Amino acid sequence: MPETSTVTPALEQSLLSTLPTGLLINGEWREASNGGTFTVEDPATGRPLLDIADATSADAMSALDAADSAQKGWARTAPRDRAEMLRRGFELVTERADDFALLMTLEMGKPLAEARGEVTYGAEFLRWFSEEAVRDYGRYLTSPEGKSKILVQRKPVGPCLLITPWNFPLAMASRKVAPAIAAGCTMILKPAKLTPLTSLLFAQVMQEAGLPPGVLNVVASSSASGISGPLMKDSRLRKVSFTGSTPVGRRLLSDAAQNVLRTSMELGGNAPFIVFDDADLDKAVQGAMAAKMRNMGEACTAANRFLVHETVAEQFTAKLAASMGGLTIGRGTNPASAVGPVIDAGAREDIHSLVTAAVEQGATVATGGEPIAGDGYFYPPTVLANVPHHATILQSEIFGPVAPVTTFQTEKEAIELANSSEYGLASYLFTRDHARMLRVAEQIEFGMVGFNSGVISNAAAPFGGVKQSGLGREGGAEGLAEYTTVQYIGIPDPYLDQH
Repeated sequence: MPETSTVTPALEQSLLSTLPTGLLINGEWREASNGGTFTVEDPATGRPLLDIADATSADAMSALDAADSAQKGWARTAPRDRAEMLRRGFELVTERADDFALLMTLEMGKPLAEARGEVTYGAEFLRWFSEEAVRDYGRYLTSPEGKSKILVQRKPVGPCLLITPWNFPLAMASRKVAPAIAAGCTMILKPAKLTPLTSLLFAQVMQEAGLPPGVLNVVASSSASGISGPLMKDSRLRKVSFTGSTPVGRRLLSDAAQNVLRTSMELGGNAPFIVFDDADLDKAVQGAMAAKMRNMGEACTAANRFLVHETVAEQFTAKLAASMGGLTIGRGTNPASAVGPVIDAGAREDIHSLVTAAVEQGATVATGGEPIAGDGYFYPPTVLANVPHHATILQSEIFGPVAPVTTFQTEKEAIELANSSEYGLASYLFTRDHARMLRVAEQIEFGMVGFNSGVISNAAAPFGGVKQSGLGREGGAEGLAEYTTVQYIGIPDPYLDQH
């Protein structure tokens, strides 16, 4: 499907008609235990797309039974075999890139061009961890006193609960599933109720790639707590990986403490986008568009606060407003569309309430600022100028296409403003001064820093934050370590008896 091709209703229905709609448990697609279903909607129209099985707590436990039963055998599978399954998964996802892209556009709303980008990004986790699966190194060394040998090995942590968000339906699944497979862990995947269809197709593809029954189980449900609650109380579950809001992450951490579960938490963000007075403003605006408008701003890494030196703020704001105001808004299946809908009516209301409050607190609207009437949940790209430092919007995760611009005078003030948030995930710096880049990066409290770049996510890099933005890392070599435990074996030195 070329990027300029027309997506017809017939093509949409053809794809939807081939999807599995059940729960994947122990290698079989089945109905929910009570026969229940829930409806997935198109946020661009508000109309239903498909009804799928609505997992119950009993179904969640059946999935854990399957994962627990498969764990020992799967852990003994040769690393090369696991690697080949992941590589085959990468190839199959790539072959079906058009299907994945269209499906994400239908259930999440992002334009097809962005959806294709997510397929590339999501597939890379399968390829990266196929290569890491055979490089899960331990070590063997002599103890400092020379009387014994130290053997350290990594082992799979065990059955995992993987809870993914709605905003990147493929990439968030592959970013968790791939390292779990590489490490030798079995899984229960709980996709977001707003965008579960991509996970169902992904699971089907991984079955085709050769995953044995019980290794990957998928339980979509309208009740997140109905799935996570009973699973996290069961001692057979050994890890939970969650991507989502900080308040939900806190509750999951509390629940995980009862059984001392291994946890990975990728939570909220409030990314500062710092533009210094020596920055190339055209490159800064280009970076700002990438950092702000990817996924309509519905990303935890999205630039959330634009901190601009006072001498260039007016010029930067004008350029950014012109770029954002010139974007075409529409259903993501339209090749001309650059901005799709936000995920639902509640999200749009939350975004607009932040904009309204900012204006009441002294900000001015440079472009956008009002919801778009009609079908679907559209909000225009919006730039707010002269945002005061105390404005609520600067302390809130916007999760929408809104760019609030505020100013600073000194490097020290920029650092203080950047750090004045409970979050610490992504950040962006634009300056021509490399020494400044290193100096500022040392002082700002964020897990990731983009230098003169608005796009920093990469399967080979450790993704994650500090403070209220979470625990652990996904991607990179660190992503594999999240799914392993370390075992130390002390061995008497075999050569001592010869001395």
